[in-house]
Amino acid sequence: MTDGRRRDPGADGDGRRVQLRRRLGSSDLPAITEVRRALRELLRHWGSPAVAEVAELLTSELVTNALVHTPDGAVLTATVGTNKLRVEVRDFMSTLPRMHAPGSDEGTHGRGLVLVQALSDAWGVHAHGMGKVVWFELDGGRV
Repeated sequence: MTDGRRRDPGADGDGRRVQLRRRLGSSDLPAITEVRRALRELLRHWGSPAVAEVAELLTSELVTNALVHTPDGAVLTATVGTNKLRVEVRDFMSTLPRMHAPGSDEGTHGRGLVLVQALSDAWGVHAHGMGKVVWFELDGGRV
C-alpha cells in the first residue's frame, strides 16, 4: 500500500481473518499432534489439500524446534486470509536459529529450517521482546 498503513498479512479482502492460537508447554511434544489436527481443521476449506499438508509439516517442524531447543514452551499463531496462511511460532529464547545442512549420519534431525525454506513461499525469523518468532507463509493457490 502506498499510504504507509500495514495490511494484516492474514487478512482477506474485507480485512477479516481466521486465527488459531495455542500456548504450548515446555517439552510438550505430544501437543504437536493436537496442533496438526487443529491446523488441518482450520485449513479444511482453504487452499488445496496439498497446501494444507505442507502447512502441517512446516508447522510441526517449527513447533518441534521450539519445544526441543527452548526451556519455556512456545506460542503458535496461524492466521488464514483469503490468499495467504501465515504461521508464527514464538519462543522465549533470544538465540536465533541457524540453517543446518545435516550430514547423512544425522538421520532426520536438523532438517526443519531446510524444509521451511524449500517449501514455503516466504519465511523468516525476528527478535520479539524476550524471545524470537520464526514464521512462514504459504499462498492458498499453491499446488
